[in-house]
Amino acid sequence: MVWEVLNVIGTIAFALSGVLVAMEERYDLMGVYILGFITAFGGGAVRNLLIGVPVSELWEQGTLFTVAFVVMTLAFVFPRIVRWTLLRRGVFFDAIGLGAFSVQGALYAYSMGHPLSACIAAAALTGTGGGMIRDMLAGRKPLFLQKEIYIAWTLIPGITVGLGWLTGPIEVLFIVAAVVSLRLCSVYYKWKLPNRAV
Repeated sequence: MVWEVLNVIGTIAFALSGVLVAMEERYDLMGVYILGFITAFGGGAVRNLLIGVPVSELWEQGTLFTVAFVVMTLAFVFPRIVRWTLLRRGVFFDAIGLGAFSVQGALYAYSMGHPLSACIAAAALTGTGGGMIRDMLAGRKPLFLQKEIYIAWTLIPGITVGLGWLTGPIEVLFIVAAVVSLRLCSVYYKWKLPNRAV
């Protein structure tokens, strides 16, 4: 049940994130659908390649494709749906997708018996893969390369789930909320990781 909830939350959030970017770039309706679908399902495709799951399994998620299609259509017809984002450039929706999909990726790798390193990688790629492809197609600097902390937050679900510490339904939802909150705080308060110039 938790798996399905995370799937739906992440799909809706990333679909809306893709729609918002497409509308900011003034793409037409087809461009909105393409960017929205890529954002919602790109991370899962990259994750499946990484941990040895056939990419064709994505096509078995017919219900999620329908949900994404309906959400994107509503957002395009009623653009005010995506205007209440808390931060600029769709960061709010992207943060929700990051939290939901990074946890889902870690759970997926953990359920297949993969080691900690695979859980961490699956969390990072599932959480950021769709957004990375979206930004590249839109000609933007990917969010995970921005100054504010982004991909580093996926270490939380990667480690806690990969070690089997937090895998219960309530615990998983708590991890999602923590990743979303920390991502939004890192943008709002401009938290940054140390860097060094050469």
